[in-house]
Amino acid sequence: MRLRFGLMAAILTMLTSSCGVLAQESGDPTGTWLTQAGDAKVKVSRCGSGICGVVTWLRDPIDPNTGKAAVDDKNPNPALQRRPMIGLPLFSHMQPSGVSRWAGRIYNADDGGTYDSDIAMTGPNSLRVNGCVGGLCGGENWTRAKR
Repeated sequence: MRLRFGLMAAILTMLTSSCGVLAQESGDPTGTWLTQAGDAKVKVSRCGSGICGVVTWLRDPIDPNTGKAAVDDKNPNPALQRRPMIGLPLFSHMQPSGVSRWAGRIYNADDGGTYDSDIAMTGPNSLRVNGCVGGLCGGENWTRAKR
């Protein structure tokens, strides 16, 4: 009986150790993510104690109205309306807020607004990105881009 209990305890320890490693790996947001609509890729990297996110790819990188590279033309700041969409920073002040979670601000190039945001790893290859205005929140699920 003792041998069986000892063996079960050893197996349980191995399983929980393996799960701990998987949980740590799934909690790392660094890498390149495809937005839910599949129209952009965002590279997430460590910035100090938090994370940063920068647009690295667009499905439609050329603005059909101008025939030139897409720019941040919806930005309310006229000085920023000519900056290229590729290389555009999306996250600001994104700091840890829990296990596999970060909170800060996110820039939405679709409307030029910056919103309160929280980000959570929901699996090793899925990231939930939320933005809020007052009490209204919405979000989408990003998937880790294939290499």
